[in-house]
Amino acid sequence: MTQSSDNSTAPAEQIPAGPTATGREGAAPLSGGFDLLTATLWLACSLFLLYSAVQGAGVTYVTELDGTVMPAREFDYLAGTAEYSYSRTLGVWVSAFLTLAIFSFLYRDNAAYKFAESVFVGVSAGYWMVVAFWTVIIPNLLGKIWPAWIQSWAMPGLTPLREQDWWLYLIPLGLGVMLLWRLSPKGAWIARWPLAFVIGSTAGIRLIGFLQADFLSQIRNTIVPAVVIETGVPDWWASVRNMVLIVSVLSALVYFFFSIEHKGVVGKVSQLGVWVLMITFGAAFGYTVMGRIALLAIRFEFLFHDWLHLV
Repeated sequence: MTQSSDNSTAPAEQIPAGPTATGREGAAPLSGGFDLLTATLWLACSLFLLYSAVQGAGVTYVTELDGTVMPAREFDYLAGTAEYSYSRTLGVWVSAFLTLAIFSFLYRDNAAYKFAESVFVGVSAGYWMVVAFWTVIIPNLLGKIWPAWIQSWAMPGLTPLREQDWWLYLIPLGLGVMLLWRLSPKGAWIARWPLAFVIGSTAGIRLIGFLQADFLSQIRNTIVPAVVIETGVPDWWASVRNMVLIVSVLSALVYFFFSIEHKGVVGKVSQLGVWVLMITFGAAFGYTVMGRIALLAIRFEFLFHDWLHLV
């Protein structure tokens, strides 16, 4: 006699329907993530830009003063010497569009932000490459090796005579060519030698500058008298300031001294060092934030003054 199995009669488990990939139950994902809110925002921005263009936003007038073209002033409008500038007006509109495209990242990542980011990175890289070519490579390298040739087409004020040790500049020229070898599909390892030379020499030079300007300077400024006496009279405010400096430095150093367990007096001093570090980091962070807020204020001033003419 065989025993019947209960699996045939047991009801199937009910698996709850979970949220879809879009986070909404039972809703099919929209193609490309383009939802109604995004379309509404783009439509509102487009209508606003069209209205601003009709109202004359971004229009720029210039005037000429001693052969120099400069933005028109109120006196120039009254005198009738202000002239409409197509190029500067176009530049204002392009700048406003790129600024708003960067600000759109506050909502979420989008195509406009990626486009503005790519433009910023590409233009910055191209600009600094051109600046480095004309301010470093031409006068400091090629101008030392072939001065007469560089004088004929690039730098008329350059002397055509070579220096006595001009051949030493062939070394950086060779290192530069070896760096470009990295773009070759074969022999890319050749670029490692000049790269190692650049990193090593730069690290050594910057290390010496850091030790002299920051490390030794901070030690020198820390060695101060605990009690300041000038002309036989103690300067209490300067003495308190020096004492705070000495106590702060010593407590911060104790916090990083791990050879002794931080208990008792050492623990309390290390806790004071933590407070000193937090105050220092907070002040540095606040200083950085204030700098960024100043840059943000400049962009708002551009949008409301140069573009919309509201202020």
